[in-house]
Amino acid sequence: MSWIETDMSPSIPPILQLLHADPRYRLEAYQFVREALDYAHRELGLGYQQPVKPGEEPPREAHVSGQELCEAIRLYAWRQYGFMAKLVLNRWGVHSTSDFGEIVYNLIDIQEMKKSDSDRREHFDDVYDFEEGLVRQFRFQTDSS
Repeated sequence: MSWIETDMSPSIPPILQLLHADPRYRLEAYQFVREALDYAHRELGLGYQQPVKPGEEPPREAHVSGQELCEAIRLYAWRQYGFMAKLVLNRWGVHSTSDFGEIVYNLIDIQEMKKSDSDRREHFDDVYDFEEGLVRQFRFQTDSS
């Protein structure tokens, strides 16, 4: 019997149960994907029928496709980690956009994210190659850019 199956399991947060059940990805990867979804909504305006005006709170229910989320994750990774984005994601166990799909669907399983009827895990497959999308396409930003 593992610690997850003890009498205390109802008090163990679902994310910790998930990390134990699926050790492929570090906690930071799950946090990052959730932050990237927020970035997609708030900064990129993805998932809304009408644009969200600056200072307005976005509607609670908004849908971002797997491909859109992968692109938002790339932009957010560049913003957070710059040229080191691929290295950071790799350290967390993330090596392809398919891994983003695994993370998202793990979060859906523990009810930390939602999906629409049209969403599929496969929508995250081969959206971009990490070497090309995170390294070769990276451009340093300056204040004048």
